[in-house]
Amino acid sequence: MTDEPDVVHYDRLYRDTSDTGRPPWEIGGPQPALAAVLDTGVRGPRVLDVGCGTGELALALARLGHDVTGVDLSPVAIALARAKAAATGLTVRFEVHDATRLPVPPTPYDSVFDSGLLHTLDRRGAAVGDYLALLPRLTAPGGTVCVLAVSPEAGGGWGLDADALRSAFPEPTWTDTLVEPITVLARVDTEDLHLPGHLLRTTRSLIS
Repeated sequence: MTDEPDVVHYDRLYRDTSDTGRPPWEIGGPQPALAAVLDTGVRGPRVLDVGCGTGELALALARLGHDVTGVDLSPVAIALARAKAAATGLTVRFEVHDATRLPVPPTPYDSVFDSGLLHTLDRRGAAVGDYLALLPRLTAPGGTVCVLAVSPEAGGGWGLDADALRSAFPEPTWTDTLVEPITVLARVDTEDLHLPGHLLRTTRSLIS
């Protein structure tokens, strides 16, 4: 944990590792558990990747033909994501935003992906409640939300267990909520770490 403001902390991480490596959550593609979700079909066309980092998941969604917006607190991460999109010829809107204060679009998203953001907000003591209160307004009725989180079993004194994840998406706002154990991949230097985690999938209720 650091006492730096979040944006300074993450900008420094992305900047310091741009030539020598990457933050451990940047593995060169979507998390394997989320890649499996993409393989089974994603509700679209409008998809939001919140806490997108350098854009690997957002770019994978764009390759499937979705209209993708990726947002992250770090301007450095967003600059790297935009460079990746330009290099691949993919169209993705990458924008700098604080996840706890995201602007609500006129047309909500059909799918929202959160790959490691919620557990980070919880770890750093940020306004988790503000973020969770925004998600129903960002997600279209009948739309889906997918959250990947590291489990407390990974150690380090942080993470979200299955019960905590499930309680963050209560009925009647959210329905058909499923939480399953997964492995979260992290990469430190050349070593792959396989951490216990959870994947939540839920549906925004048709009830407003």
